[in-house]
Amino acid sequence: AGDALGHRKDRVAAKPYYQLSAGASHQANQFHPSGRKLIYCSRTVPEIEKTLAELKRLMEYRAKYNTPDGEKTEGEGTLEDILAIGLSSRKNMCIHPVVGQQRKGKVVDAMCRDMTSAWACEKGRQEPGSVELCSFHEELGKLDPGHLIPPGVWTLEEVMNYGHARGVCPYFAVRRMIPFADVIIYSFHYLVDPKVAEQVSREVSKDAIVVFDEAHNIDNVCIESLSIDLTRPMLDNAYRSVNRLAEKVDEVKATDAAKLQDEYARLVEGLQEQNANRESDVFMANPVLPGDL
Repeated sequence: AGDALGHRKDRVAAKPYYQLSAGASHQANQFHPSGRKLIYCSRTVPEIEKTLAELKRLMEYRAKYNTPDGEKTEGEGTLEDILAIGLSSRKNMCIHPVVGQQRKGKVVDAMCRDMTSAWACEKGRQEPGSVELCSFHEELGKLDPGHLIPPGVWTLEEVMNYGHARGVCPYFAVRRMIPFADVIIYSFHYLVDPKVAEQVSREVSKDAIVVFDEAHNIDNVCIESLSIDLTRPMLDNAYRSVNRLAEKVDEVKATDAAKLQDEYARLVEGLQEQNANRESDVFMANPVLPGDL
């Protein structure tokens, strides 16, 4: 039983290697158009990092057979010219000295958006110092969009080290290189969650090769992506907000009603004056004279 369990663990550990090998071979198949992306969806950051490491091993192995005659070479061989990258959340990839130290993902996301949103960048560039901008994000904008990351297989750690060395944001570098990448490894949510997929995966072609690791979890991911958890504090805040909104609506109605009444009174008064002036004009134009005259 122990040996059987050990063999099962070996098979589980090697599973990403087999999946990537099959996906990469299918991607390179001559019967399919070139440029098809291989998208590998995993659940956790350690699994994403492990899969990228396995892909690096796979490409090194394939390089030994990447010879004119297809025979194995004794040296390292020639690596295929591909770009394989992984994507995780801002919290896991941010290298900003202040934002990256925050523990909560929502805080990191909010601080990042405050420094990288379109309106913040526009105002900060037009009025330097008015808005705090992220220097790593600004430096990334100076580079050629299609060459932010050199070809190769990049683990998350390697991309972050590359960002430190070049002074560019690794998170946005990976996001902007997705249209140019050959292999993309990220979470289920980036492809399944409509809100996230619209932002991250909208440029991924429909003929891409998609591999879901532990695909039996897709149902749970879909339910999680399209669900919302309501707590008692959230409901209390919503109740107070609705009451404030109702009070504001009543206030606006009362103000508008008073304005409408004043306008109506002025309109009636104006009509009365016009009617009086019209009667005066008619009398002066057609005076009523006694019958004997």
